[in-house]
Amino acid sequence: GILTEASTGEVLYEQNADERLQIASVTKVMTMLLIMEAIDSGKISLDDMVTTSEYAASMGGSQVFLEAGEQMSVNDMLKAIADAAVAMAEFVSGSEGAFVERMNKRAAELGCENTHFINCNGLDETSEHYSSARDVARISQELLKHSKIFDYTTIWMDSLRNGSFGLSNTNKLI
Repeated sequence: GILTEASTGEVLYEQNADERLQIASVTKVMTMLLIMEAIDSGKISLDDMVTTSEYAASMGGSQVFLEAGEQMSVNDMLKAIADAAVAMAEFVSGSEGAFVERMNKRAAELGCENTHFINCNGLDETSEHYSSARDVARISQELLKHSKIFDYTTIWMDSLRNGSFGLSNTNKLI
């Protein structure tokens, strides 16, 4: 584990911080960073409509139940990023594969030495998909530079699809 000061990255405590571990849904910290960078650079906007592909709709673990061909705004996709990661990866980079290449490149740019992604949502992990506490802290610190992310990471109750689908954040710590 590792504990860092959020604004400076100063390490306050660490133990086995560079151990490579399977990181499951923590993968989406990098996915969200690339999405926020695409928004801030003007490549995409919160009001853009994203069409869910057959592939994105086929992902397991979904709670939003995206249907192939369904459209949802980037804003709403970000609210549901746990389930919408693949659709957003395709929207930002054209394919999940191209997005994952960018995830790995961005991790390297941030100095992450014990990180390798094979997908953008952390599902179906293998020994080839891993990170470390230190690297996740680096990626998280970079994500927190994008103040808009707090509009999504602090959601407790909100709704999608004009109120017809309730969304709850089950992590009351954030």
